[in-house]
Amino acid sequence: MYKSVNSGIDININKEDFTLAFKKISLSELSFNPFEKIGKEWLLLTGGNAENFNTMTASWGQLGVLWNKSVLTCYIRPNRYTYEFIDNGEYFTASFFGEQYRNALAFCGSHSGRDCDKVKETGLTPVETDGCMTFEEAELVLVCRKLYKYDMQESGFTTDDGIPEQFFSKDPYHRAYISEITAVYVKE
Repeated sequence: MYKSVNSGIDININKEDFTLAFKKISLSELSFNPFEKIGKEWLLLTGGNAENFNTMTASWGQLGVLWNKSVLTCYIRPNRYTYEFIDNGEYFTASFFGEQYRNALAFCGSHSGRDCDKVKETGLTPVETDGCMTFEEAELVLVCRKLYKYDMQESGFTTDDGIPEQFFSKDPYHRAYISEITAVYVKE
């Protein structure tokens, strides 16, 4: 049972709901354009567990192979509430949705879980899998185990094309998380 921090509402999170709605597949069965899926369709990064979690929208990231492992790399600013959950946990999820959830993702990307109950405000249904949280409305869920993290910094830029000024003039630099994809689930 998850008790929303901001609204005080009890939300029943049932593992069986997830197993009924999703099936586990092999990573090799996936076929999509990561530039579209991440950069244009967006995703939710969710850290924490059934008792306490938060989610945020992301549109930056990479999928690939590193250290002979299939990995997702995501980027989170330290001032984001979700940062605390992902930084302190071993696992998190990356969840992808259909276009009908664009407004929910836009809300999760423009509001802090410190100030509002994103579940209540978006109508998304939290479900637990593999000790992590995701949402029943997702079409694709990647369960990720953090392998390596590093903080981006201005001194790392090798060109002078204005990226620091464009993306970091008002906000702190991101922490990058290189994470092994340990499970893939698709909506049945």
